[in-house]
Amino acid sequence: MNTFQGKVGLIQRVLPHYRKPFFNALGKACTDGLCVFSGEPRPEESIKPVVELEHALLTLGKNRHIFGGCFYMVFQLGLIKWIKTCDPDVLIVEANPRYLSTLRAIRWMRNKDRPVIGWGLGSPDITDLLASLRLQRRKNFIQHFDTLITYSQTGASQYAKLGFPKERIFVAANAVAPSPPHPMPDRRAPEEVQQVQILFVGRLQERKKLDNLIYACSQLPKALQPDLVIVGDGPDRLRLTKIAEKVYPGTIFTGALYGENLAKQFRQADLFVLPGTGGLAIQQAMSYGLPVIAAQADGTQADLIREGNGWQVPADDITALRSTLEKALSDKAALRGMGAESYRIVSEEINIDKMVQVFVEALNRSLS
Repeated sequence: MNTFQGKVGLIQRVLPHYRKPFFNALGKACTDGLCVFSGEPRPEESIKPVVELEHALLTLGKNRHIFGGCFYMVFQLGLIKWIKTCDPDVLIVEANPRYLSTLRAIRWMRNKDRPVIGWGLGSPDITDLLASLRLQRRKNFIQHFDTLITYSQTGASQYAKLGFPKERIFVAANAVAPSPPHPMPDRRAPEEVQQVQILFVGRLQERKKLDNLIYACSQLPKALQPDLVIVGDGPDRLRLTKIAEKVYPGTIFTGALYGENLAKQFRQADLFVLPGTGGLAIQQAMSYGLPVIAAQADGTQADLIREGNGWQVPADDITALRSTLEKALSDKAALRGMGAESYRIVSEEINIDKMVQVFVEALNRSLS
């Protein structure tokens, strides 16, 4: 893997636990070290934060959350003391103008004549009453960066639309796992499958729209109705259990699973479905050779889920979800081929190693 010959500072509002493998891998690629600053999440976010990194120096600051909704902002205490101690050659920050401390860190770097890279999702449409003001604020904010890194081609197009030069935008496809260390799982031959097994893995929250999945399965023709396995726990479990008991009583709720117990579920499944927002388990499912049905969300799914390995459906549309399920479950042989394509994508194109390579390229370009 290519490396960056220098020290990197990186600021996160919160460092979620699922990002730990990426930050450790990035730290290995920075020859003079990676210093990370992050704070704590809001209680209602249910985010498990990282408290230690093996290949980077993590400093935990204090987040002061201000207001909420479209008015939400945060101020990170201890940030300037951290950046003076870290003294990075290049700084990477989240490209979010709601993080009020970020501009102070950028000014500190500018006073040292050092580059700053913005890292963000993109610039989704704004529809509230303050849309024009917020859009202008985004445009002004991203002009502070030498380079931008985004998760998807969708995000890159959105930043370019804001006026940021295309040649300075890098796409690091969102990855939470390395290239699969295991071979493509062997599954039952299509003619041996009586009932297709559908799998969901994730935290049980209303925004996951698992009630839509349960209802959609119940509306399928009897001959196509699948075994539905829901892995995970969370505040919506009781409500979902009651819905399933009424409309699709064969639904299995396993609770949260980890390690080999979780891997077993991925190997036994035939199709992975994510009916709502959030998509961290998609890449993991694909690493086990599963085709995917997922709701359209922030644009990152478009790079993972293609015509050859799955389907994207409009968010919160039970009719579209049901019809897509019917199409998928009607051709078991096609599911196997799509699963093989999923495995190829995460093996060759979208994984942590590839994501780190893009970050290293952006870091090296920022100093050229």
